[in-house]
Amino acid sequence: MKWRGRKGSSNVEDQRGKGIGGIGVAGGGIGLIIVLVVTLLGGNPGELLNNFQITDSGNNTSYVETDQEKELSQFVSVVLKDTEDVWSEEFRKEGLTYKNPTLVLYSGNVNTACGTAGSSVGPFYCPGDQKLYIDLSFYQELKDKFQAPGDFAMAYVIAHEVGHHVQKLLGTSDKVMSQRTKLSKKEFNKLSVRLELQADYYAGVWANHAQGKDLLEKGDLEEALNAATAVGDDTLQKKAQGYAVPESFTHGTSEQRKHWFYKGFKSGKIEDGDTFSVNNL
Repeated sequence: MKWRGRKGSSNVEDQRGKGIGGIGVAGGGIGLIIVLVVTLLGGNPGELLNNFQITDSGNNTSYVETDQEKELSQFVSVVLKDTEDVWSEEFRKEGLTYKNPTLVLYSGNVNTACGTAGSSVGPFYCPGDQKLYIDLSFYQELKDKFQAPGDFAMAYVIAHEVGHHVQKLLGTSDKVMSQRTKLSKKEFNKLSVRLELQADYYAGVWANHAQGKDLLEKGDLEEALNAATAVGDDTLQKKAQGYAVPESFTHGTSEQRKHWFYKGFKSGKIEDGDTFSVNNL
Protein backbone atom coordinates (compact mmCIF):
# COMPACT_ATOMS: atom_id res chain seq x y z
CA MET A 1 0.00 0.00 0.00
CA LYS A 2 1.27 3.45 -0.88
CA TRP A 3 1.14 5.16 2.49
CA ARG A 4 4.54 6.70 3.24
CA GLY A 5 4.68 10.47 3.17
CA ARG A 6 0.91 10.80 3.40
CA LYS A 7 -1.07 12.61 6.08
CA GLY A 8 -2.10 10.69 9.18
CA SER A 9 -5.10 11.10 11.44
CA SER A 10 -5.19 13.50 14.37
CA ASN A 11 -7.49 11.06 16.20
CA VAL A 12 -4.84 8.67 17.48
CA GLU A 13 -4.36 8.34 21.24
CA ASP A 14 -1.13 6.75 22.43
CA GLN A 15 -1.51 4.85 25.70
CA ARG A 16 1.48 2.57 25.29
CA GLY A 17 3.45 2.11 28.47
CA LYS A 18 0.42 2.87 30.62
CA GLY A 19 -0.49 -0.70 31.43
CA ILE A 20 -2.59 -1.62 34.45
CA GLY A 21 -1.07 -4.98 35.22
CA GLY A 22 -1.12 -8.39 33.64
CA ILE A 23 -4.32 -9.97 32.40
CA GLY A 24 -4.77 -13.70 32.40
CA VAL A 25 -7.33 -15.90 30.77
CA ALA A 26 -9.65 -17.37 33.37
CA GLY A 27 -11.37 -20.65 32.77
CA GLY A 28 -10.99 -23.24 30.05
CA GLY A 29 -12.43 -23.14 26.56
CA ILE A 30 -11.07 -24.33 23.25
CA GLY A 31 -7.84 -22.41 23.33
CA LEU A 32 -6.50 -18.89 23.40
CA ILE A 33 -6.79 -18.49 19.66
CA ILE A 34 -10.59 -18.72 19.89
CA VAL A 35 -10.65 -16.34 22.85
CA LEU A 36 -8.65 -14.02 20.63
CA VAL A 37 -11.05 -14.18 17.73
CA VAL A 38 -14.03 -13.23 19.89
CA THR A 39 -12.86 -9.66 19.56
CA LEU A 40 -10.46 -9.91 16.65
CA LEU A 41 -11.99 -7.95 13.82
CA GLY A 42 -15.03 -6.85 15.64
CA GLY A 43 -16.27 -8.77 18.64
CA ASN A 44 -17.72 -7.14 21.72
CA PRO A 45 -14.97 -6.91 24.36
CA GLY A 46 -17.62 -6.50 27.03
CA GLU A 47 -18.51 -10.14 26.51
CA LEU A 48 -14.99 -11.15 27.47
CA LEU A 49 -14.90 -9.52 30.88
CA ASN A 50 -15.74 -12.76 32.63
CA ASN A 51 -12.86 -14.45 30.84
CA PHE A 52 -10.16 -12.06 32.01
CA GLN A 53 -8.80 -11.09 35.36
CA ILE A 54 -6.15 -8.69 36.58
CA THR A 55 -3.22 -10.75 37.77
CA ASP A 56 -0.92 -8.13 39.19
CA SER A 57 -0.49 -4.42 39.72
CA GLY A 58 1.33 -2.55 37.02
CA ASN A 59 3.19 0.72 37.01
CA ASN A 60 3.18 3.34 34.31
CA THR A 61 6.48 3.26 32.48
CA SER A 62 8.10 5.40 29.87
CA TYR A 63 7.40 3.59 26.63
CA VAL A 64 10.29 3.35 24.19
CA GLU A 65 9.08 2.87 20.64
CA THR A 66 11.10 0.63 18.34
CA ASP A 67 11.74 1.64 14.75
CA GLN A 68 9.25 -0.99 13.56
CA GLU A 69 6.60 0.22 16.00
CA LYS A 70 7.16 3.80 14.90
CA GLU A 71 6.57 2.80 11.30
CA LEU A 72 3.49 0.79 12.23
CA SER A 73 2.01 3.62 14.30
CA GLN A 74 2.48 5.97 11.35
CA PHE A 75 0.91 3.39 9.05
CA VAL A 76 -2.25 2.86 11.13
CA SER A 77 -2.60 6.63 11.46
CA VAL A 78 -2.55 7.03 7.67
CA VAL A 79 -5.05 4.20 7.20
CA LEU A 80 -7.33 5.73 9.83
CA LYS A 81 -7.16 9.09 8.02
CA ASP A 82 -8.13 7.33 4.78
CA THR A 83 -11.17 5.78 6.46
CA GLU A 84 -12.14 9.18 7.85
CA ASP A 85 -12.09 10.69 4.37
CA VAL A 86 -14.02 7.82 2.79
CA TRP A 87 -16.76 7.57 5.40
CA SER A 88 -17.16 11.34 5.73
CA GLU A 89 -17.92 11.44 2.02
CA GLU A 90 -20.19 8.38 2.09
CA PHE A 91 -22.18 9.77 5.00
CA ARG A 92 -22.43 13.14 3.25
CA LYS A 93 -24.00 11.40 0.24
CA GLU A 94 -26.64 10.00 2.59
CA GLY A 95 -27.31 13.39 4.17
CA LEU A 96 -25.55 12.33 7.36
CA THR A 97 -22.52 13.52 9.32
CA TYR A 98 -19.71 11.10 10.08
CA LYS A 99 -18.15 11.32 13.53
CA ASN A 100 -14.52 10.24 13.50
CA PRO A 101 -13.61 7.50 15.98
CA THR A 102 -10.45 7.57 18.07
CA LEU A 103 -7.82 4.90 17.60
CA VAL A 104 -6.01 3.98 20.81
CA LEU A 105 -2.55 2.44 20.66
CA TYR A 106 -1.80 0.42 23.77
CA SER A 107 0.68 -2.15 25.00
CA GLY A 108 -0.19 -5.12 27.15
CA ASN A 109 -3.62 -4.14 28.42
CA VAL A 110 -5.98 -1.21 28.46
CA ASN A 111 -9.05 0.19 30.21
CA THR A 112 -12.04 0.89 27.97
CA ALA A 113 -15.70 1.78 28.36
CA CYS A 114 -16.34 -1.90 27.60
CA GLY A 115 -14.06 -3.07 30.41
CA THR A 116 -10.44 -4.11 30.70
CA ALA A 117 -8.84 -5.97 27.80
CA GLY A 118 -5.43 -7.41 27.07
CA SER A 119 -3.51 -7.61 23.82
CA SER A 120 -4.44 -11.29 23.53
CA VAL A 121 -7.95 -10.28 22.42
CA GLY A 122 -6.60 -8.63 19.29
CA PRO A 123 -7.77 -5.33 17.78
CA PHE A 124 -11.33 -4.38 18.74
CA TYR A 125 -13.90 -1.62 18.66
CA CYS A 126 -15.68 -0.51 21.82
CA PRO A 127 -19.10 1.02 21.07
CA GLY A 128 -19.26 2.46 24.59
CA ASP A 129 -16.55 5.04 23.91
CA GLN A 130 -16.51 4.76 20.11
CA LYS A 131 -12.81 3.96 20.08
CA LEU A 132 -10.68 1.39 18.25
CA TYR A 133 -8.01 -0.36 20.32
CA ILE A 134 -4.87 -1.87 18.82
CA ASP A 135 -1.71 -3.31 20.30
CA LEU A 136 0.76 -3.07 17.42
CA SER A 137 2.27 -6.43 18.37
CA PHE A 138 -0.78 -7.87 16.61
CA TYR A 139 0.87 -7.11 13.28
CA GLN A 140 3.43 -9.82 13.99
CA GLU A 141 0.72 -12.21 15.18
CA LEU A 142 -1.20 -11.62 11.98
CA LYS A 143 1.88 -12.62 10.06
CA ASP A 144 3.06 -15.54 12.21
CA LYS A 145 -0.07 -17.06 13.82
CA PHE A 146 -2.56 -16.33 11.09
CA GLN A 147 -0.19 -16.57 8.12
CA ALA A 148 -1.61 -13.31 6.81
CA PRO A 149 1.39 -11.04 6.22
CA GLY A 150 1.46 -7.67 4.54
CA ASP A 151 0.56 -4.08 5.33
CA PHE A 152 -2.76 -4.31 3.51
CA ALA A 153 -3.75 -7.26 5.69
CA MET A 154 -3.33 -4.96 8.69
CA ALA A 155 -5.18 -2.21 6.83
CA TYR A 156 -8.10 -4.62 6.38
CA VAL A 157 -8.15 -5.22 10.15
CA ILE A 158 -8.33 -1.49 10.85
CA ALA A 159 -10.95 -0.91 8.17
CA HIS A 160 -13.08 -3.73 9.61
CA GLU A 161 -13.02 -2.17 13.08
CA VAL A 162 -13.94 1.18 11.55
CA GLY A 163 -16.78 -0.71 9.87
CA HIS A 164 -18.16 -1.44 13.34
CA HIS A 165 -18.00 2.27 14.09
CA VAL A 166 -20.03 2.92 10.95
CA GLN A 167 -22.59 0.39 12.21
CA LYS A 168 -22.69 2.14 15.58
CA LEU A 169 -23.35 5.52 13.97
CA LEU A 170 -26.06 4.09 11.71
CA GLY A 171 -27.74 2.33 14.63
CA THR A 172 -27.23 -1.15 13.17
CA SER A 173 -25.17 -2.58 15.99
CA ASP A 174 -27.56 -1.26 18.65
CA LYS A 175 -30.48 -2.95 16.89
CA VAL A 176 -28.60 -6.25 16.82
CA MET A 177 -27.54 -6.03 20.46
CA SER A 178 -31.14 -5.30 21.50
CA GLN A 179 -32.00 -8.82 20.36
CA ARG A 180 -29.53 -10.53 22.68
CA THR A 181 -32.00 -11.26 25.46
CA LYS A 182 -34.84 -12.04 23.06
CA LEU A 183 -33.17 -14.78 21.04
CA SER A 184 -31.51 -18.08 21.79
CA LYS A 185 -27.74 -18.11 21.70
CA LYS A 186 -27.83 -20.01 18.40
CA GLU A 187 -30.17 -17.49 16.78
CA PHE A 188 -28.27 -14.50 18.15
CA ASN A 189 -25.03 -15.96 16.77
CA LYS A 190 -26.61 -15.84 13.33
CA LEU A 191 -27.27 -12.12 13.76
CA SER A 192 -23.71 -11.62 14.99
CA VAL A 193 -22.38 -13.28 11.84
CA ARG A 194 -24.40 -10.88 9.68
CA LEU A 195 -23.08 -7.92 11.68
CA GLU A 196 -19.49 -9.06 11.24
CA LEU A 197 -19.88 -9.75 7.54
CA GLN A 198 -21.29 -6.28 7.05
CA ALA A 199 -18.19 -4.85 8.76
CA ASP A 200 -16.13 -6.89 6.30
CA TYR A 201 -18.19 -5.40 3.47
CA TYR A 202 -17.54 -1.89 4.79
CA ALA A 203 -13.83 -2.67 4.90
CA GLY A 204 -14.14 -3.59 1.23
CA VAL A 205 -15.88 -0.29 0.49
CA TRP A 206 -12.88 1.51 1.97
CA ALA A 207 -10.51 -0.63 -0.11
CA ASN A 208 -12.48 0.28 -3.24
CA HIS A 209 -11.88 3.96 -2.58
CA ALA A 210 -8.20 3.30 -1.81
CA GLN A 211 -7.91 1.65 -5.21
CA GLY A 212 -9.65 4.62 -6.80
CA LYS A 213 -6.99 6.87 -5.34
CA ASP A 214 -4.27 4.59 -6.76
CA LEU A 215 -3.07 3.64 -3.27
CA LEU A 216 -3.03 -0.12 -3.79
CA GLU A 217 0.08 -1.95 -4.89
CA LYS A 218 0.40 -5.32 -6.56
CA GLY A 219 -0.67 -8.06 -4.15
CA ASP A 220 -2.54 -5.78 -1.73
CA LEU A 221 -6.00 -7.13 -2.53
CA GLU A 222 -4.72 -10.68 -2.13
CA GLU A 223 -3.28 -9.78 1.28
CA ALA A 224 -6.67 -8.56 2.49
CA LEU A 225 -8.51 -11.57 1.09
CA ASN A 226 -5.96 -13.87 2.72
CA ALA A 227 -6.48 -12.14 6.07
CA ALA A 228 -10.26 -12.42 5.74
CA THR A 229 -9.86 -16.12 5.01
CA ALA A 230 -7.46 -16.64 7.92
CA VAL A 231 -9.92 -15.32 10.52
CA GLY A 232 -12.99 -17.25 9.42
CA ASP A 233 -14.71 -19.11 12.25
CA ASP A 234 -14.39 -22.47 10.51
CA THR A 235 -10.68 -22.03 9.83
CA LEU A 236 -9.90 -20.90 13.39
CA GLN A 237 -11.95 -23.62 15.06
CA LYS A 238 -10.42 -26.35 12.92
CA LYS A 239 -6.97 -25.01 13.73
CA ALA A 240 -7.72 -24.89 17.47
CA GLN A 241 -9.69 -28.09 17.99
CA GLY A 242 -9.63 -30.02 14.73
CA TYR A 243 -13.27 -29.46 13.79
CA ALA A 244 -15.81 -26.67 13.34
CA VAL A 245 -19.11 -26.10 15.14
CA PRO A 246 -21.24 -23.99 12.75
CA GLU A 247 -23.91 -23.07 15.31
CA SER A 248 -21.21 -21.42 17.42
CA PHE A 249 -19.97 -19.19 14.59
CA THR A 250 -20.11 -15.48 15.42
CA HIS A 251 -18.06 -13.94 12.59
CA GLY A 252 -18.72 -16.10 9.55
CA THR A 253 -16.79 -18.70 7.60
CA SER A 254 -13.62 -17.91 5.71
CA GLU A 255 -15.51 -18.04 2.43
CA GLN A 256 -18.22 -15.69 3.72
CA ARG A 257 -15.73 -13.16 5.09
CA LYS A 258 -13.76 -13.17 1.87
CA HIS A 259 -16.95 -12.91 -0.20
CA TRP A 260 -18.36 -9.89 1.61
CA PHE A 261 -15.08 -8.02 1.71
CA TYR A 262 -14.68 -8.56 -2.02
CA LYS A 263 -18.28 -7.55 -2.65
CA GLY A 264 -17.63 -4.25 -0.87
CA PHE A 265 -14.42 -3.84 -2.82
CA LYS A 266 -16.23 -4.28 -6.13
CA SER A 267 -19.21 -2.09 -5.21
CA GLY A 268 -17.73 0.78 -3.21
CA LYS A 269 -21.26 1.73 -2.16
CA ILE A 270 -22.64 1.58 1.37
CA GLU A 271 -26.14 0.65 0.20
CA ASP A 272 -25.06 -2.69 -1.28
CA GLY A 273 -23.95 -4.05 2.08
CA ASP A 274 -27.25 -5.15 3.63
CA THR A 275 -26.23 -8.54 5.00
CA PHE A 276 -29.43 -8.77 7.05
CA SER A 277 -31.91 -9.06 4.18
CA VAL A 278 -30.20 -11.74 2.08
CA ASN A 279 -31.08 -15.39 2.59
CA ASN A 280 -27.81 -16.89 1.43
CA LEU A 281 -24.75 -15.29 3.00
